[in-house]
Amino acid sequence: MCGIVGYVGARQATLILVNGLRKLEYRGYDSAGVAVWNDGQSRVVRCRGKLAALEEKLIKEPAPGSTGIGHTRWATHGRPSDENAHPHKVGSISVIHNGIIENHLALRQELAAGGSKFTSETDTELFAHLVEREVRKGTTDLTAAVRAALAKVHGAYAFVVMNDKDPSTLVAAKNASPMVVGLGDGENFIASDVTAILSETRKIIFVEEGEIVTVTRDKVTLSDFDGKPRTREPKTITWSATQAEKAGFKHYMLKEIHEQPRSVADTLVGRVDLEKDDVYLDGVELDPKKFKRIIFIACGTSYHASLVGEFIIEALSRIPVEVDLASEWRYRDPIVGPGDLVVAVSQSGETADTMAAVREAKAKGAQVLAISNVLESSIPRLADMAFYTHAGPEIGVASTKAFTTQLIAMALLGVHLGRRSGHLKAPQARELLHELMLLPQKMKDIVDSGAQLQAIARRYGHAKGFLFLGRGAQYPIALEGALKLKEISYIHAEGYAAGEMKHGPIALIDENLPVVVLVPRGPVYDKVVSNLAEVRARQGKVVAIATRGDVDIGGIADEIVMLPDTAVELQPILTVLPLQLLSYYVADFKGTDIDQPRNLAKSVTVE
Repeated sequence: MCGIVGYVGARQATLILVNGLRKLEYRGYDSAGVAVWNDGQSRVVRCRGKLAALEEKLIKEPAPGSTGIGHTRWATHGRPSDENAHPHKVGSISVIHNGIIENHLALRQELAAGGSKFTSETDTELFAHLVEREVRKGTTDLTAAVRAALAKVHGAYAFVVMNDKDPSTLVAAKNASPMVVGLGDGENFIASDVTAILSETRKIIFVEEGEIVTVTRDKVTLSDFDGKPRTREPKTITWSATQAEKAGFKHYMLKEIHEQPRSVADTLVGRVDLEKDDVYLDGVELDPKKFKRIIFIACGTSYHASLVGEFIIEALSRIPVEVDLASEWRYRDPIVGPGDLVVAVSQSGETADTMAAVREAKAKGAQVLAISNVLESSIPRLADMAFYTHAGPEIGVASTKAFTTQLIAMALLGVHLGRRSGHLKAPQARELLHELMLLPQKMKDIVDSGAQLQAIARRYGHAKGFLFLGRGAQYPIALEGALKLKEISYIHAEGYAAGEMKHGPIALIDENLPVVVLVPRGPVYDKVVSNLAEVRARQGKVVAIATRGDVDIGGIADEIVMLPDTAVELQPILTVLPLQLLSYYVADFKGTDIDQPRNLAKSVTVE
């Protein structure tokens, strides 16, 4: 969570910092602030609220200068307030921070016993005190002072530190939280995400775990926490900053829903070999004979994608699959080891719970494959192998195109394993791959016909709750549909396996409850229709997501959204689209903050 930007150069820093924070506001928007050095000391300007509030304050309280740090916050320790906003300044030291210091209580007691006075409730301020204490002891080198302070803290974090006594230098440190450095001509940048500085430079150094980076106008120096030097060549980022703009859409989320056909096509390109009826995973070659089972670990929307992956991979490869929430898996002493393939799924590649689970899996001897949307992010670097989706930058907090490209990754992984296990024969693989290549156009047909979903959203937008039902691989899509509606409209919604409805949720059904039923043609079609009839018998309002040409569904549903047909294994990639659109239009009807829903952040880098 939280967004970090730093700048050292000859230009005015404040504008660069604010522009970078604007790209990162999806990571945190409870408060924001900057610290900019000028004429002997740094000026800190910060306030509660979104970035616009900080911009207004900067008009009244300008912060000139050519070295500075900026931050947009998602509250962890301490409520959103002016006092808890970053940067935190102690003496000559200013600090911004992403993550959590786990031993903050013990540190606060230690520092208080030594005479430190605190002005906030945050754990971040403690680090500023630790660095400032080293400076007061006589440590003149800021990197050395930061290194000494790091020895006192435990947790997942990214820090950037500035010292008024050395205004030409910024020092950053990373442990399980994203951090990049951008290289310019006579200027350099630090950020928690490439998007923040892409308009300034395309030459990027990805900071590794356990590294400290010292940044001046003309030099970037890497070292580990013990002081051992490290070197790394910068990478050139090829996608453009304009990809992150709204392109005429009312919200980023709506734009990203419409980008899904292109994102899916990009994820497929170069990976499907129709001549050999096979797929290739960017150099990853998996031998099913070496794995007795596959374990997916993920959180949130990525967990739902993994649940779909369980159905796809077991069907195509006949390898046993388990799916676990990363936040729970690591705390139950999981039985895992050599012979297991652990697949860590994370859109950002920085999810703290998933990263910790990956470490647990590797420590116990399992092989780890990462699936992520962000090149060179932490989880892929930590894993043994990595396979990237190509959704492009996703700004809306509620994931859409990252989710559907993850489903494509599951299908590709299933074919890859199925072909190598011998269970998926060439004719079946050929047919499935052909259907995969047709998906982008079918997806475009669905997202371009959103007017029907908008009308349905207006009819049911006043409801106090929704129920989503599905069977088989449609059950995770019901979970995802409910999650999307909760995230952006703040309406309570539940996703349920359709067969389980009669074991509890049926008590909720009356004429005021909209029930969204996923009922595409397939092996369990008749079963779902029976569940749908149970809803109708209790006057529930049924919104059916069905297959085009289904002439039987009309008499038992109040609303019908017809979708193109495809292979059963690929149906979830299509059925999720109307649920995304429904959630969007309900939220738009209610007037909620769709791109930045309350209490949520895009990249969850704390436990």
